[in-house]
Amino acid sequence: IKCMPKPHIYSKGVHYLLSDPSSPSSSPVLSCSSGIQADDDLKSMFVGTVMRKIKSRTWKKQRYFRLQEDCMTIWYKSKKGWTTSVFENSEVLQSLGSTLIKHTCLYIADEFPPDRCFTLVFRGRRGNLDLVAESAGEAQSWIKGIRKLIDNLENMGQREKLDQWICDWFKKADKNRDGQMNFKEVQDLLKMMNVDMNEHHALRLFTTADKSQSGTLEDDEFVLFYKMLTQREDVLRVFQEYSGDGQKLTLQDLKDFLREEQLREDGVQQYALKLIERYEPSDTARMLQVMTFDGFLMYLTSPEGSIFNPTMVELYQDMTQPLCHYFISSSHNTYLLEDQIRGHSSVEGYIRALKRGCRCVEVDCWDGPNEEPIVYHGHTFTSKIFFKDVVTVLGNYAFKASQYPVILSIENHCSVEQQKVMAQHLTQILGDKLLKTPLHGKFPIGLPSPEDLKGKILLKGKKIGGLEDSMNGVVDDSLMGEKSKQSLSKELSDCVVYCKSVHFSSFKHSQIHSKFYEISSFTESKARKHIREAGAEFVLHNARQLSRVYPSGLRTDSSNFNPQDMWNAGCQIVALNFQTAGVEMDLNDGLFCQNGHCGYVLKPAFMRNIDERFDPENPQNGGYKPLSLSIQVISGQQLPKVNIKEGSIIDPLVRVEIHGVPLDQAKQETRYIDNNGFNPVWYDTLQFTIHVPELALVRFVVEDYDKTSKNDFVGQFTLPFTCIQPGYRHIHLLSKDGTSIPPSSLFVHVRITKLT
Repeated sequence: IKCMPKPHIYSKGVHYLLSDPSSPSSSPVLSCSSGIQADDDLKSMFVGTVMRKIKSRTWKKQRYFRLQEDCMTIWYKSKKGWTTSVFENSEVLQSLGSTLIKHTCLYIADEFPPDRCFTLVFRGRRGNLDLVAESAGEAQSWIKGIRKLIDNLENMGQREKLDQWICDWFKKADKNRDGQMNFKEVQDLLKMMNVDMNEHHALRLFTTADKSQSGTLEDDEFVLFYKMLTQREDVLRVFQEYSGDGQKLTLQDLKDFLREEQLREDGVQQYALKLIERYEPSDTARMLQVMTFDGFLMYLTSPEGSIFNPTMVELYQDMTQPLCHYFISSSHNTYLLEDQIRGHSSVEGYIRALKRGCRCVEVDCWDGPNEEPIVYHGHTFTSKIFFKDVVTVLGNYAFKASQYPVILSIENHCSVEQQKVMAQHLTQILGDKLLKTPLHGKFPIGLPSPEDLKGKILLKGKKIGGLEDSMNGVVDDSLMGEKSKQSLSKELSDCVVYCKSVHFSSFKHSQIHSKFYEISSFTESKARKHIREAGAEFVLHNARQLSRVYPSGLRTDSSNFNPQDMWNAGCQIVALNFQTAGVEMDLNDGLFCQNGHCGYVLKPAFMRNIDERFDPENPQNGGYKPLSLSIQVISGQQLPKVNIKEGSIIDPLVRVEIHGVPLDQAKQETRYIDNNGFNPVWYDTLQFTIHVPELALVRFVVEDYDKTSKNDFVGQFTLPFTCIQPGYRHIHLLSKDGTSIPPSSLFVHVRITKLT
């Protein structure tokens, strides 16, 4: 499916649906490919449908929904007029659709047939869109249509995203919707695009692009204007440095560039030919095995030209090590969408976390009405959801993003009777997915690996006796869980295999008495104290068994602690509030964006070997050789506006932060550029020394400089130091919620060298 409005499709006299969606003259113009025009589901979405939008028990109102011609936006009519809902970075759910409405809106479960209900789930902090169609057929048509469009969006290349971006700007600037742009509209467009350009220069570009001399820009004229506006002098400089004639790169020129700048060592000729074949738009150039400037720019803005090594985006690590040898993406109080006191509890929290690759989720269980356990933050005003609904969502979503095991961490406050109900729900709903006995029916000598546990859900909680007792059948129902005043039901206890929760006494006690299947939880402050006082012992402890660290109870606003401190000590389950955007979640996303986004990252060898002694507070004692990191921040491209005030243009600066062991923590900034968020140029070089590269994360942050108040956040990108590609690279920026904001990027030159 190709659903891409190209600039050349907009011709004089075409009416946009965006001009007035209710106007009869604005009949749906299928500005997508013929494949879309032939699709019945999408055609019905273009025509539009009346559906019920559900917000609460009492708020269930009919709205008219229609897919717009950009194939990325749904508009719906309300009393306020026409409102937009963009479904990039979203997913449509059904049977899930129906179940989800039942989960999120328990009060309407019996009011509408399940086959008419579906939900649009957005990434980030944006609330879901719960809808009820007039018929099951209409619901299916929208579900199938939206899934096709989301698949198309996810498969867009950089060039297509750029075309889409150009197209969007054209529509925003074409105020009178006549398919043309006069000079006043172009001036307004430049302000919207973060460009501060004097009128004379803007008029010169406009006149040059106006080939028809009509006083307006249409179709290809606007594309030409955009190309002149976005001319990449910075990339051209690099191109001409290696081009013999300034017009093309011969195969030898390209090989020289790849060896000398990108530090490519193996198979250079074959790789150069592959780049020409993949990115060179000219048939003649491809035939002659040369690369034009357009092809060179396409390569540098592609995933292969990204700062993130594409081979490390895929699953590349050994997944057969014991579970305790991995960092595990983990969520705290997963059911909460907001704060810890009055926040809304919802199964949406589990869906969002699991879709982000989270592999350890948490439930706080309490006795509920009618013998049904409920989940909420105890002794607070947070809303309540049923435990069985959480388990249902877990069963449906646990392995959508990753096949590797999910740990369900249970804070159990239920009576023995309702614990039996919990065990019943876990067993009946999850079935074979729930691990209830050791693998292969044998008593293990150590933790199994993520590979061994593929497709399995592990329960973390209190257990009666040990794993040995369970396998020998010596446990009876009257026993109490060790170190706990709470009675445990045998049924729930039996669901705990490899993750038995125990109280932590000391590292010495653990070394002598602890079993490999036991796991202790630490508040962030206790964990920091242990790291300060006995960092090396903590690392060794975590080489043998699992540890979980969770936020302080004082973080009622759902803020997060810095997870890097805990990873430095080898703590595997570092639980964060996934609903709260910020540097802490950027680091979490940065660490786990490697290795296929599978939620597991193999710890460095020196943290897995019990014969080594690594102290994160004093890494230099281990004989590690530091590296020098040099980053030249060259330029930025099409940075988003942060201030919606008309005419405001950002003053961008770039800060590079190193997060790692204390010795490596550092940050440096470029100078700020006045009034240019469109194509700022710095050529500023920042230098860092990295002592433990295996633990370091590098975060690039763009901010809007303000001399009188705190700088505004513009965009960021975080990645592991070990995943950096050297040379000339683009960094594709992400929003505060971690979603992409194409085509916003930075262009940098990276060099990593050994310090002697």
